[in-house]
Amino acid sequence: DESTIRLLLADRKEESLTVYTDGFRAYEPLDEDDAFDRQYVVHGEGEYADGDMHVNTCESHASLARRWLSPHRGISKDKLTPYLRALQLRKRVRRKPGDEALKTILETAL
Repeated sequence: DESTIRLLLADRKEESLTVYTDGFRAYEPLDEDDAFDRQYVVHGEGEYADGDMHVNTCESHASLARRWLSPHRGISKDKLTPYLRALQLRKRVRRKPGDEALKTILETAL
């Protein structure tokens, strides 16, 4: 919903922010907010890309995260961030050689 989206965007570090979305209605209030430049595609109308703008990468990551989280049923909202950070770390070290992977894990942990 809109309040969740605004919470996620509240920690932005830039003066202005471009938000790439699909046609989900909860994003519509961002169109009227000067702090955001919203660009979007509407999958329901057969639009999946507009030039270089698309949300396919984000949707792919979300799909992988859902699949990775599915065995961990019942994750509370409070615990979601640590689970997603673990997934992010796993993806970051997946193709690195042993020593480099271990170094990345230790740097992240410390």
